Amino acid sequence: MAQQKIAELAGQVDNYVAEISKLKEENQQLTTDKNNLTAEKNQLTTDKNTLTTEKKNLEDKVDVASTLSASHISIIAIKMRGDKEKETDVAKRADHFRISFVIDENRVALSGKKTMYLVVTSPDGKVSAPNGNFKTRDGGDVQYTEAIEVNYEQGKVSPFDFNWKPTSEVVPGDYKFDIYNNGFKIGEAKKTIKKGGLFS
Repeated sequence: MAQQKIAELAGQVDNYVAEISKLKEENQQLTTDKNNLTAEKNQLTTDKNTLTTEKKNLEDKVDVASTLSASHISIIAIKMRGDKEKETDVAKRADHFRISFVIDENRVALSGKKTMYLVVTSPDGKVSAPNGNFKTRDGGDVQYTEAIEVNYEQGKVSPFDFNWKPTSEVVPGDYKFDIYNNGFKIGEAKKTIKKGGLFS
C-alpha cells in the first residue's frame, strides 16, 4: 500500500516538474516576446520622432522660402499744396514720405494678406514714432514704425506704395527705411533731407 502511494506521489512530482519546466519555457518565451515588443515600440517611437523632426524642418524651410522680397525701393518726400502734391528734399517743406517698392515673384508664398513692418530711423538714430515691437528670426525684438497689410498674389510681381506721415517735425539729415517680412529684413532705402536756404 505504501509502495503504491509512494509511486503515485513520485508520478505527481514528475508531473509537477514537467509542468514547472513547461511554465518556465512559456515564461521565457513571454519575456522574449515582451522584449521584442518593447524594442519594436522603441523603434516606432524613434521613427515617429524622426518623422516629426523632418516634418518640422520641412515646414521651417517652406516658411522661410515663403518670405517675400522687396526691390526697387523708392522714397520721396512730399509737400502738399491743397490737394496737389510736390516732391521736395527740404525739411520744412516735407509733409509726408511716400515709400514705393516691388514685391518680387515668390512661388511658395500663398496668396492673401501679408504683414510687412516699416522701421523708419530718424537722423538722430532713433526709431521714428514707434508703434510696437516684432520678433526677428534670430529672436531679437525690433521696434517698428508702421505695420502694413498688403494683398499678395502668389507667383506675381506686385508693386506697392504707401504714405507715412511723421508725428514730429521733419529735420535735415538721413532717414533710413527698413522693410521686414516674416522676421527677416527684405529691403532698405535711405532718403536725405536738406535744411534748405533762407527762402526755401
